[in-house]
Amino acid sequence: MTSKPSLTCEALINQAADRIDSDSPRLDSELLLSHVTGLGRTSFRAWPEREVTESQAETFEALVAERVAGTPVAYLLGHQEFWSLPLKVSTSTLIPRPDTECLVEVALGLPLPEQARVLDLGTGTGAIALALASEHPGWRIMACDEVDEAVELARENSRLLALPVSVAKSSWFSQLEPARFNLIVSNPPYIAGNDPHLGEGDVRFEPASALVSGADGLDDLRLIVTQSPDWLVEGGWLLVEHGFDQAGPVVALFRDRGFAEVQSLQDYGRRDRMTLGQWADTRRAMVPLNRGEQSGLQQGGSPDAQ
Repeated sequence: MTSKPSLTCEALINQAADRIDSDSPRLDSELLLSHVTGLGRTSFRAWPEREVTESQAETFEALVAERVAGTPVAYLLGHQEFWSLPLKVSTSTLIPRPDTECLVEVALGLPLPEQARVLDLGTGTGAIALALASEHPGWRIMACDEVDEAVELARENSRLLALPVSVAKSSWFSQLEPARFNLIVSNPPYIAGNDPHLGEGDVRFEPASALVSGADGLDDLRLIVTQSPDWLVEGGWLLVEHGFDQAGPVVALFRDRGFAEVQSLQDYGRRDRMTLGQWADTRRAMVPLNRGEQSGLQQGGSPDAQ
């Protein structure tokens, strides 16, 4: 007689953790079981002998099988926490990474006006823009993405979190209405097309358009650095994330374009993963200021949202 398999939380978690090949197999297992049962992860430790229903066990097993195949936990759950904000995610967007919170920290430390105008380029889930909005309700924040599904997802996250962020469809600056910003921030694609890591881990399941940027990974960063001055107020800032080995080339891009106060900054792992610069060049091109914007800047304010 075959004995009935154990349906206790502890047994299910242990069995799943033994099969999942990741940096955190037990955490993955707990998150998936919590998603299925609605129980908090602490309850699994407090009451390891608690049993789940056969239906819940079957649903859990299906999710574990997908995780064993490599599907990221965030896609299986449909959400990911970023800056303590619960964000909906989908396969049309990059999964927000904890290290990108460093970008938010740097942005919050800049000497910006109380009603600063901020642009988040390539927003994806809206993570950066929404994190900034949660800390500075007075900032007027715009975000954009070229992917329709990402635009809708960022708008939904904005609505669900009750954080006002204007989200537009645009490939970088190309479809935006002329405007000036105190801060432009971006976590763009920066992986080289032949990088072997593209075939490993979670990135196998993420959209290539959010990861790859030309032969050296710098195509999108070149465009952003080149065009940003035409969208910044005098004294405005550009802040970008990039690869750990790209600081030198990115710093050179900033300096060649005429940015001042250029510096590379480190992430939580003490790797050079961000570059910051201030636009202090009075030369302007491409995007003329309208009369309303000129008046606002002369009075020391920021132009109104488009």
